[in-house]
Amino acid sequence: MIQFEHVTYRHPGTSSSDAPALNDLTVTIKRGEWVAIVGANGSGKTTFARHCNALLLPTIGKVTINGLDTLERSNHTRIRSQVGMVFQNPEDQIISSVIEEDCAFGPENLGIPTREIQERVSRSLNTVEMYVQRMRPPHLLSAGQMQRVALAGVLAMQPDCIIFDESTAMLDPRGRLEVLNTMRSLHERGIT
Repeated sequence: MIQFEHVTYRHPGTSSSDAPALNDLTVTIKRGEWVAIVGANGSGKTTFARHCNALLLPTIGKVTINGLDTLERSNHTRIRSQVGMVFQNPEDQIISSVIEEDCAFGPENLGIPTREIQERVSRSLNTVEMYVQRMRPPHLLSAGQMQRVALAGVLAMQPDCIIFDESTAMLDPRGRLEVLNTMRSLHERGIT
């Protein structure tokens, strides 16, 4: 599903004498796997994650997602529909003033028919137990609820793979447990 071949990445503006964020990384993640990338702050975890859905592109090397090369911009929409990402701070990905509209944003941009969008939004909000609150503004939610709404927006895209980039870091123990249980449930349903 995800293939990194000798990927090196240097953040724009860094000197060639500085260590790259990723250095000659080769890794394969197969469909259905559950993978954890661990390391200290600044070790490249988020940089790696952002390469998995073409938010960042390799300086050297090649990243392919289900055979689609991330360096080809024409592949980006398909790649991002296959690999969803839940960020550490849900406010970074919630853009609408109503929960239901936020969850519909991604599928609308893919040109999905309205009826199917409604079904996807309902299903994803039910999965994260936020359907009852679908008409609320996101800014009135707790951090845990906002994280669940961010995940619902990703689920509405029906990706094959979901990357959680430290998405439990800002949550209390109960909120962390809820997100981890949701991850397990999604994995059991076949999502990488």
